[in-house]
Amino acid sequence: MENINDEKFSKFQVIIRFYMDETFMKLVPAHRVYINSLIDKNVVDYYAVSMETQRSWMIVNAPDKKEVQHYLEQSSLYNYWTIEIEELFVYDSQAYRLPALQLN
Repeated sequence: MENINDEKFSKFQVIIRFYMDETFMKLVPAHRVYINSLIDKNVVDYYAVSMETQRSWMIVNAPDKKEVQHYLEQSSLYNYWTIEIEELFVYDSQAYRLPALQLN
């Protein structure tokens, strides 16, 4: 796999709708280990889950949608998901800004 910081990579927003049952809840710990590994490798920029609406959002760095799909298929929760993948044109956040200057 190429370096995630390579300019050939794009950012994709992933929107996941899911349903829960007893088996789903048992699979969550393995899923969290997998997502944490993707965050550590800079594949996933952010990951958020709403239990209220049973939706999840991710920003994924990948060369194309096919690779994003491949990452998602590796999750233990994949069979519980309905997925939308959208390539982003603009992605900006506090994390991409320079820290505020603190004068002593």
